[in-house]
Amino acid sequence: MRTIRGAVFMSLDGVVQAPGGPTEDPTGGFAHGGWLPQFFDEDVGAAIGAVFDGSYDLLLGRRTYDIFAAYWPFVGGAATGIGEVFDRTGRDDGEQAAIEMGDAFTRATKYVLSRGQPDLGWSNSHLLPDLAALRAVKEGDGPDMVIQGSSTLYPALLADGLIDELTVMTFPVVLGTGKRLFPEPTPPRALHLRDQRTTPSGAIIARYAPAGAVEQGWAGPQSTSAREEARQRAMAEGRW
Repeated sequence: MRTIRGAVFMSLDGVVQAPGGPTEDPTGGFAHGGWLPQFFDEDVGAAIGAVFDGSYDLLLGRRTYDIFAAYWPFVGGAATGIGEVFDRTGRDDGEQAAIEMGDAFTRATKYVLSRGQPDLGWSNSHLLPDLAALRAVKEGDGPDMVIQGSSTLYPALLADGLIDELTVMTFPVVLGTGKRLFPEPTPPRALHLRDQRTTPSGAIIARYAPAGAVEQGWAGPQSTSAREEARQRAMAEGRW
């Protein structure tokens, strides 16, 4: 049985769209692409490294796969021979890290969850047409499956109990518009906080696991005042 782990970069108001660059994903008129780099620090880098530590397969939605397939093979040396064209000495740590991640992503097995027929020309890429196909892969043998980005996957994976862990890196920025981590309709679910820390740039890195259904109750004694009864009637009648 495999574990499916997700990792996302998120603003304080829940936006996960185009953290990496201005042209990454401007769909819907999103004008704030590239909002993450100003908050990148050594601890954020270490947290990203921890997500991809050891062996893993990638699980991606179609659009994230398109973004990755147009970027990572050409940053790393695995598909382009960039390591032969450019001397890797003299590069800064960020460039070297990008080259190594590009190589690792190109080597990794990549599963694309999509109802369509995306171009899967990037090496080691496989189509999963539905959640049943994903469940079959998850129940088989192999390394962890890691989701990076791909926010459209989370509602369905939560509903079907297919996500085992989610790392949310929340950055001190409000974007106002953009694709949310949990858009409607996302099923109600409780989460258990496994660990969390704050980085020097103000990013909050929290690791969660599913914790079952949402339980409802009162935070304090329930009000039975006449005013509360009137408010309840107003809500029921659509006047509130």
